[in-house]
This record gives sequence, structure tokens and C-alpha cells, in this order.
Amino acid sequence: MPLKQASRRIMIVGTLFIWSIKFLIRPFVFIDPAFKPLIGLAPNLIGSFLLPFGACWFFQRIFRLETEMDLNVTCCFGLLLVVINEYLQLIPIFGRTFDYLDIISSVIGVFLGHLYFKRLMIRYTPIIVQPS
Repeated sequence: MPLKQASRRIMIVGTLFIWSIKFLIRPFVFIDPAFKPLIGLAPNLIGSFLLPFGACWFFQRIFRLETEMDLNVTCCFGLLLVVINEYLQLIPIFGRTFDYLDIISSVIGVFLGHLYFKRLMIRYTPIIVQPS
């Protein structure tokens, strides 16, 4: 299974998981107050984890993701956009709330996504044998 197909499957499952948390679990399932912060941070954590997979699946022409340096640049750029988005929530026009824990969970999610995507890159990269 090539890396793009693996990225597509991971993105679909991750997106469905985020939607189930946001639209089914949060509104309709009673959650113990001790676990509410985890459920609140889960969409940011999962969404940030999915950043390199989304870049591979949707933006393969822009973000080539052939080397570890490409992966580093892509993850840093995605994390920058997530942090900017969080700081834009300080503007009251958007009707959303700013939370430092969202930024922390995004950093953790991008880090874990980077590690897992790097493992998949190693697994799916063809080995080129040099003639001697």
C-alpha cells in the first residue's frame, strides 16, 4: 500500500473520529468531569496528528514529503497555521474561545503525527540498490 493510500485511510478514519467526538460524544454522552478536558482537547490533538497525512493526500504537488526535511518543513508549517488560527480566536468577531491547552495539544499531535508518518515513510520508501 503506497504512502498516499495509507494517508487517505488515516485521514478518513481520523476525520470520522473527530466528527464523532464533536457531534455525538460531546453533546449527547455524559462525560465525567474529570475526563471533560480530554474530550475538549481530543479534536485538536487528532487534527494536528493528521496534518502530515493531509498534506500527503491533498497537497502532494506542493508538499512532496520525500525526505525527513520535507516532513519537518510540512509539520512546522502546519503547526504554525494551527497556532495562528488559535491566536485569531482572541478576536471576538469569530465567536470562539482561545485556549493555551489547545496549542499544547496541537504541538503534541503534530509531534506524534510526525513520528508516525516518518515510520510510514521508511516503510513505504522503495530501497534503491546502487550497482557496484
